[in-house]
Amino acid sequence: MHKLNVDLGERSYPIFIGEALLTHPEYLTSYISGNQVAIVTNDVVAPLYLDLLKKSLAGYNVITEVLPDGEVFKSLATVERIFDRLLSARFTRKATLIALGGGVVGDMTGFAAACYQRGIDFIQVPTTLLSQVDSSVGGKTGVNHTLGKNMIGAFHQPNVVVIDTETLSTLPDRELSAGLAEVIKYGLIHDEPFYRWLQEHMDGLRERVPDLLAYAIRQSCLDKAKVVAADEKESGIRAILNLGHTFGHAIETHMGYGNWLHGEAVAAGMVMAINLSARLGLCSPHEQTTLVALLKRAGLPVAPPAEMTPDDFLELMLVDKKVIDGRLRLVLLKGVGNAVVTEDFEQTQLVHCLDEMCGMESVV
Repeated sequence: MHKLNVDLGERSYPIFIGEALLTHPEYLTSYISGNQVAIVTNDVVAPLYLDLLKKSLAGYNVITEVLPDGEVFKSLATVERIFDRLLSARFTRKATLIALGGGVVGDMTGFAAACYQRGIDFIQVPTTLLSQVDSSVGGKTGVNHTLGKNMIGAFHQPNVVVIDTETLSTLPDRELSAGLAEVIKYGLIHDEPFYRWLQEHMDGLRERVPDLLAYAIRQSCLDKAKVVAADEKESGIRAILNLGHTFGHAIETHMGYGNWLHGEAVAAGMVMAINLSARLGLCSPHEQTTLVALLKRAGLPVAPPAEMTPDDFLELMLVDKKVIDGRLRLVLLKGVGNAVVTEDFEQTQLVHCLDEMCGMESVV
């Protein structure tokens, strides 16, 4: 078992990473203050791990809410089901929510915790690679809107993140690849040695070699924890964690939530970001070639959907949280390991990037 810490003063919390942690109650119970616990999961994860988690919570007043699986259900209407369950059970401000599942479950559970009676405790128990390395850490919670991804939400930090790496044994290959997109992102934005390590070990990661997966999860969480500690609410450096996301969110919104997985959209978005970076002279075309090769080895797309046009991207990208006073800011790369947030580019340069990328073939 490995322990990391997200250093946020009074809101600091640990991340536990290891095998079979769901069978060790102490990693959960030490961070539950009251007796009321509500587990929120979905209909895919529940048959696999819900009973195991409930056994670790013997003695607590435990209720469950099993939501439908999929990004398409990441909405205010679904979150209202969590509120209905809590209110029907007369849960108070001393209650604790536990998110058991991937990023969709974690984001909605955290948002429900942020809102219920103006804020209650919650715990993240992520079961997908993407949620283990990214969405469970940092306190970003929320839901999608038909006009934009994650446009409704709140910052609300968990009490603890418990990552049981054995849950990855049941993860479909496509979901594993989607998680690897976020892992690769950490190397690109500020960890060049990790990026080189990924180039050496990508095949082993896809083969689910336990030690390699554990290291990738640990290093990703460590990298994210450092950025979050420096900028909890994304007023500055934390925005670099969104490399590829402005392009990627446009893909998810246009294609319909869930048709492209989040990691797949981010992968294509990162190639688009490095393409624009190269056009601006911030990095070399060789770095784009190297990234494309690594993403392909990870089983990820390297271009946007064929049905999307440059105009589709421009329209959707302007509905983005990084747009300020009508000016689009993007996360770009000054070489591997050096991400920057900038609005210092002409729209014509972005259009040329979109024209090139939208003409490429990408198969998901």
